[in-house]
Amino acid sequence: MNNTDIVKQGLKKRYAREKRFQLYGKLAVMVGFIFLTLLIVDITVKAMPAFSVTELKLDIKLDRESLGLPETGAVSDDMLSAINYGAVIKQALRDSFPEMTSRKEKKQLYALISSGAEFSLAAKLRADPGLVGQESIDIWFRADDDIDTYYKLETRTSRVSDRQVDMIEQLQQNERIRIAFNSTFFSASDSREPEQAGIRGAIVGSFWTLLVTLLVSLPVGVAAAIYLEEFAPQNRFTDFIEININNLAAVPSIVFGLLGLAVFINFFGMPRSAPLIGGLVLSLMTLPTIIIASRAALKSVPPSIKEAALGIGASKMQVVFHHTLPLAMPGILTGSIIGMAQALGETAPLLMIGMVAFIVDVPGGILDSATVLPVQIYLWSDSPERAFTALTAATILVLLGFLAVMNAIAIYLRKRFERRW
Repeated sequence: MNNTDIVKQGLKKRYAREKRFQLYGKLAVMVGFIFLTLLIVDITVKAMPAFSVTELKLDIKLDRESLGLPETGAVSDDMLSAINYGAVIKQALRDSFPEMTSRKEKKQLYALISSGAEFSLAAKLRADPGLVGQESIDIWFRADDDIDTYYKLETRTSRVSDRQVDMIEQLQQNERIRIAFNSTFFSASDSREPEQAGIRGAIVGSFWTLLVTLLVSLPVGVAAAIYLEEFAPQNRFTDFIEININNLAAVPSIVFGLLGLAVFINFFGMPRSAPLIGGLVLSLMTLPTIIIASRAALKSVPPSIKEAALGIGASKMQVVFHHTLPLAMPGILTGSIIGMAQALGETAPLLMIGMVAFIVDVPGGILDSATVLPVQIYLWSDSPERAFTALTAATILVLLGFLAVMNAIAIYLRKRFERRW
């Protein structure tokens, strides 16, 4: 065998190894994509029931006698507040099923309707007091979560009795039961009852928390990166700082939660569960990511631009803020958005500072008690009611949507303003 044959055999083996390596890489990408697709499909299938809700139509008597109001005179807000709306709804249920006479049957009958039905009726009358005095009107009310789960999924549980199933079938025959869009999921806050629970409070809490995180971490992180990259002398002290910044990027997030608990709450006495504390804690966690990304963006600016600016008489400060920083800004923004997306998905540090509390009201500012989307997912995933499973999956989809949008913005900024040298 001559040298040419030996070389050809070697090339053949090398090409074969390269093809196998490419095949392994493609298989790895395909397997990862398949698992990701299965995960998203599974979450989506579980989340679909959360976007709809079962409603029952009842014939509500709104005459003054049924409402317990005087026969004449104007209806004031105090009079509307004194009405026993629960009794009015129970009477409508008994009128719809007059055969339910025993105490046990009535208890099962009342369990068809959500406990929030009386608040819905009260809000409807306050919005339109002119309804008072009418003989009766048909109003749609949300069903209880167990009835809702059974009707949508047709899955029996021990909490839905045979008698209740008969009632549901009777309502279906009379066209007094339907599935409607669950607007409460986006307009309400947390609740102990799944059919009344929503994510508005968590979304607003996430907004305030991320706003504090952005206002603190972005200017501090960019300023630190500019100093370390452009002005700081190369000595042991700056080397020590750089090493610790890189180490902080790998510290578990719960450590930052412990730091926030010890410093911001125990030492400074700041309010627990507030977006201000959550934002400060997430700022500490996000700072290393922003500093590292900003330094890499500043370092990517060609030295020739800096030298040209210095050559025409610009000062060091002018070179940095008039030339280097504007050219590095796309990379800085990309790193900052990725850091914010990381902060949006964090749960552990916020649990340590009390943002795991049950919050019913929508926070109005950074000092109000609040929760965030990841913590809301954590709370609902631990709830015993089966309907919370769909709400948990739906909230995960919403969170993934926000993360996808933030990463898409980062990719767009990088592609839009990227400079190739």
